[in-house]
Amino acid sequence: MIAERSRARVHVPVPPARRSGTYPWEDMPPPPPSPHPLARLADTPLGPLLETFHVDFVPADPQPSWPRWVVASVVALLGSLAADAALAAGGKRVFPSTAGFVHFRFSDYAKLTVIGVVVACVAWPVVTRLSSRPRWLFLQSAVAVTLVLLLPDVWIWIRGESGRGILVLVAMHLAIAVITYNALVRIAPAGEAPAAAGAGPLGAGPAGRA
Repeated sequence: MIAERSRARVHVPVPPARRSGTYPWEDMPPPPPSPHPLARLADTPLGPLLETFHVDFVPADPQPSWPRWVVASVVALLGSLAADAALAAGGKRVFPSTAGFVHFRFSDYAKLTVIGVVVACVAWPVVTRLSSRPRWLFLQSAVAVTLVLLLPDVWIWIRGESGRGILVLVAMHLAIAVITYNALVRIAPAGEAPAAAGAGPLGAGPAGRA
């Protein structure tokens, strides 16, 4: 009888059901994102130049999806080759004197077009990881690269190649740049930080977006 009463008096506390926010550590904010490994460049003489071109090492959010990037790359490649073929054929009709222009051969311009478009397609996801304003940076890069690629055209023109043929080559370069840029940023878009947002330290997270 006494043993039964002792067992009846034993009380084993039962912890309450766990609820969100019950424990102090649940209310702690998440740790800040780790800075980009290259963010230390902001403290070098390159810092002002990087800030000018919005290279803040803050990845765009969201990033382009890989399936859409593949589709965009295929569209850019096929669209650029089609534009080249159309311009080369049109150039021969508008300027009959360019019928034998060696740079209008498919084997000549197709190889360079494929290389250029592939490099641009690979560069797009890289740019989206280096800048919170990837479209702006990618556009400036496309303009700069296109201008550089026009230098060989100027050189062969100086060496005596047909000026009319060179004019068509310039149009081909511009068409490739426009098609590739729009295919990538529209079919495989990345998040874009508001242009009017206040700028913060490079690589400092969302507050550092420009």
